[in-house]
Amino acid sequence: MVLTRDFRETVRERAQRDPAFRQAMLEESVECLLAGDLEVGKSILRDYVNATVGFESLAKRSGKSPKSLMRMLGPDGNPQARNLFKLIGHLQQCEGVHLQVRAVG
Repeated sequence: MVLTRDFRETVRERAQRDPAFRQAMLEESVECLLAGDLEVGKSILRDYVNATVGFESLAKRSGKSPKSLMRMLGPDGNPQARNLFKLIGHLQQCEGVHLQVRAVG
């Protein structure tokens, strides 16, 4: 079966109309990062940024260049924890959520 729509466009449209979907994307990216799956976490985070605030707007909020942010979340990116957590903090503010970490037995 051939896909007739671009995946990114489908994700963007869903994210624009469904706040729960946006929050789930942000949560899932952080959960992957915390579980040590850096590649998947960065990929979901990149899709989230593209589908919501965009790299230009995020760059203005974070004081980083858009290209730097794109590289950081790219397949070969190796972001410092400080930069990654600062980025997640800005995204939480944009989304109006506060993610919490809790230990489960």
